[in-house]
Amino acid sequence: MDPPPPPTTLTAAPPPLLRRLSAVDASLSELLHRHNFLPRPLFLLLELSADFRLFFPVSLSLYLSPVPSLRPLLAPLILGLLLDLALVGLVKLLFRRPRPVYNKNMNVAVSVDHYSFPSGHASRVCFVAALVYLSAKAMEGVVVESRSSGFVDRWIAEGSERKFVELVVLVASVWAVATAGSRVLLGRHYVCDVFAGACLGVIEGWLAYRYLRL
Repeated sequence: MDPPPPPTTLTAAPPPLLRRLSAVDASLSELLHRHNFLPRPLFLLLELSADFRLFFPVSLSLYLSPVPSLRPLLAPLILGLLLDLALVGLVKLLFRRPRPVYNKNMNVAVSVDHYSFPSGHASRVCFVAALVYLSAKAMEGVVVESRSSGFVDRWIAEGSERKFVELVVLVASVWAVATAGSRVLLGRHYVCDVFAGACLGVIEGWLAYRYLRL
């Protein structure tokens, strides 16, 4: 991993209370990282599953697929992912919090990824989970409309559309929680980074559901 950019000398020292909270955050995060007993490959797999460089092209490919009924659902997802990328990058540049010193073997895409606050992975997965939850009714309608295709009839029994959507919402929620938590256990972020990223992602999910529709 390349060394992070040097901090600017014009940055004012944080107030004592903020320094104390930051120290508690750092201590708790390191404690969770050091005493983690789960396998590292699991965290790396979660990291890859929420990587923008993978998630965005897959979402765009699905949008461009010959299934028009998916586009109303995927449009806010794609636009929201771009919004998340811009907001996370902006906040990282404003706060410029270094990542934990024990963060190792991380492949950064751009220089802003050297900064830790907020967690882009946490914001991304919580955005997706929030959008999926808010779009549950629309997803159920898409499944019903697509029943003419053999794939839907083969895998989703008639009358079980709601249960299928509920399962999708559950899977998205578990994935979001697991991925967000893994950022601390893997040593990529501090607890506050993940919490802030998760809150940002939920807000983005609401914004995308309400306003980012084509």
